[in-house]
Amino acid sequence: MFYVNMASSESIGRFMHKVYAWMFAGLAVTAATSYYMFAHPAVLIYLLSSPVVFYALMALQIGLVVYMSSRITSMSYQAAVLSFLAYSSLMGVSLSPIFLVYTMSSICMTFVSAACMFGGMAIYGYYTESDLSRFSSILIMGLWGLIIASFANWFFASSGLDYILSWVGVLLFTALTAYDVQKIKLLAYSMEEDNAAGTMGSKIALLGALQLYLDFINLFLYMLKIMGRKQK
Repeated sequence: MFYVNMASSESIGRFMHKVYAWMFAGLAVTAATSYYMFAHPAVLIYLLSSPVVFYALMALQIGLVVYMSSRITSMSYQAAVLSFLAYSSLMGVSLSPIFLVYTMSSICMTFVSAACMFGGMAIYGYYTESDLSRFSSILIMGLWGLIIASFANWFFASSGLDYILSWVGVLLFTALTAYDVQKIKLLAYSMEEDNAAGTMGSKIALLGALQLYLDFINLFLYMLKIMGRKQK
């Protein structure tokens, strides 16, 4: 596939730095929020005992992703930053129950393993000369299949199927990491120099950070289902 390089290599490097910086900031907010919830058991117990609160959190997270994805070009940079940080914080609230299910050592070990896998695939996606966009339809179908199968397993509650889906999730989000990094890099290539370095480039970098953040979180959660040791 041919792309016209509008931005310089230095500009692309700065753009990708913004993407990763915001992704790491989002992960830091998520981790801090999760730890806060874990350190305040009363709040965590209230969250777990109230289905209304749980589903409201899910709805807010989905709403923020849709809002950012559809309005990123028209919303202000400040609104985009607040939306991203709010989503990261809500994700931290949603993930806090894992501290009650899995041991801290297995959570840390899984996080490090997921970070290594994510980093390796991100490097591959950035430097490979292969056109990964040819796999886009397969990845999208795989993602929808995983979502539908996971939803169905809520009713069947099959541990065997859950284990299989966990491996599928790990493979899928490992591949999506490389695919999304290449897509973000090629987007930076196609942007004009001023746009890549300006406010619009900063907003697009936030959107790219959100995509990679979701790839990492999902990779971590599916790996945790496989590697995590449950509390006794």
